This record gives sequence, structure tokens and C-alpha cells, in this order.
Amino acid sequence: MRGTALPGFSATILNSEKVKIGILLKEGPYNHQAADTAYKFAEAAIKKGHTVDAVFLYNDGVINATNLTDPPQDDRNIAARWSEMAKEHGVEILACIAASKRRGITDDLMIEGGSITGLGTLTDIAIRNDRLLTFGD
Repeated sequence: MRGTALPGFSATILNSEKVKIGILLKEGPYNHQAADTAYKFAEAAIKKGHTVDAVFLYNDGVINATNLTDPPQDDRNIAARWSEMAKEHGVEILACIAASKRRGITDDLMIEGGSITGLGTLTDIAIRNDRLLTFGD
């Protein structure tokens, strides 16, 4: 596909230059595919040498970064996966303060590597990265 433009993708992506990526995740874990898809995308991007700068969690997405989940032994632990990505690759896991407050989530309930921040941080993420990808409705 080199040299061929695809709608929504620039030559930067097609030529495999390294890009900085921000992710907006708007759905909670276990009830929507968006959390798994966002994680798998971030994992693949990092493996390809791209930088995933931050994951901003909004609406029910904030539940992805709480230590309240306790999935069965044979199920994936979505919160633990985000925590590991934060520790291993320096990805910021950021939950919107308003969405968190609406769901009773406080700093002491956040996963290791996760924090609560204002919505203005999403604007900062969009500005400082080459791409901002949204997962969820």
C-alpha cells in the first residue's frame, strides 16, 4: 500500500514513520468491545515502535482504571492490563474527573499508573500527539 492514500490516513502512517498516539476510551470494561480493542491497538502500536502517549478515559471508560474489578481467574483483567502498560511503557492512564465523580471513583480507587484529571487534559493530549483515536460510542 506504499504510496497509495487511504481515506483518513496520511503518508506518515503509510510510510511507517513513528507517530505519537493519544487514545480516548469512552466505554467501560466487560460490557463493550471498545476497552479490549483500544488495549490491543495500543499494544500493537507500541510493538511497531510508535509511542502511545496517553489513554484518556471518559464516561464509563473511567471504570477501566479502577481497582474495583475482580474478574474470574479464567477471564482477562482489563484494569491490570492498563496498569502494566503504564508501568512498562510510560503510557499515562488518565480518568476524567467529572466522569469519575459521577461514578464514585476517587484517587484511592485508581489502578497503579492511573490518575484522575480534568477534561482540559484531553485537549492537551490532542495537541501534543500526531493522532487521537477514539474507541467507544
